[in-house]
Amino acid sequence: MTPQNIQQRTRIKICGLTREQDVDAAVAAGSDAIGFVLYEKSPRYVPIERAAELARRLPPFVTPVLLFVNESALKIIAACAYIPRATAQFHGDETPEQCQEATLQGARAYLRAARIPMGDGAASFDLVKYAQDYSNAQAILLDAHVEGYGGGGKAFNWSLLPPSVNAHLVLSGGLNAANVADGILQVRPRCKTLAVDVSSGVESARGIKDTDKINRFVAAVRAADRQFENLAGQTKTP
Repeated sequence: MTPQNIQQRTRIKICGLTREQDVDAAVAAGSDAIGFVLYEKSPRYVPIERAAELARRLPPFVTPVLLFVNESALKIIAACAYIPRATAQFHGDETPEQCQEATLQGARAYLRAARIPMGDGAASFDLVKYAQDYSNAQAILLDAHVEGYGGGGKAFNWSLLPPSVNAHLVLSGGLNAANVADGILQVRPRCKTLAVDVSSGVESARGIKDTDKINRFVAAVRAADRQFENLAGQTKTP
């Protein structure tokens, strides 16, 4: 464990927003990034014009993130032109080369989702190699491998991840205020830095966020950071 991952706070992304009041609530709670789903088969899908409208509500230093699934490079480039400061998130079967092409050869930051098998199958996923293959990604987002694409609100077995991954990671999949602390404490020591990504865990219905759940989720993340730092301090050698 290095001083870097002891001192880094956990960044928070709230994904699948569709309404102005939910964007405002996420920002007020302290979210670092807001995700808009541009995958038409998702119940949280918004057209790019709507995503751009919602993104205009974001203050400086809160990052809009656009989620794509197996979309063509031309459509991704066109969508990103609506929101120039957005980060792209690839959640399908995109290769490293396709990610680079769609982000104009690295001119735009992107996240790459890794679909981790459920149950004991998580141990068979070579996350170290995956992170190497997508070394140009800003971070690797960890989500449970469920039927379909775009996230299914399920948690995989975090304890089966490799002990050391040379990448920034974003923990996703089935997170909520009750379990996010456990996820942070288990995954944060294994990577450069850790962020968390939540969608269904702060909803009252699909695509409808709950302000109280958002606030409780953010509070749980901050409490986990304090706990992590306390534990790290106790293990330091004199």
